[in-house]
Amino acid sequence: MSTEINGKIYYRTQEACRQAGISRATFFRWIEEGIIEDMATRDRRGWRLFTEEDINRIRAEAGRIKDW
Repeated sequence: MSTEINGKIYYRTQEACRQAGISRATFFRWIEEGIIEDMATRDRRGWRLFTEEDINRIRAEAGRIKDW
């Protein structure tokens, strides 16, 4: 579910992960491992808020191919 703040649309973690095509567990693991930066934007409860740009960055990371 999205929310509008000052005319800008934000998404919560579950919706952002769904749009990026990853699980919440993957998202939190990537933050812990430093693969992606934690979101700086949070609501008054401390919940992360994502813009379309944030989701696009996560989606791009999900689409990367790593050589092992």
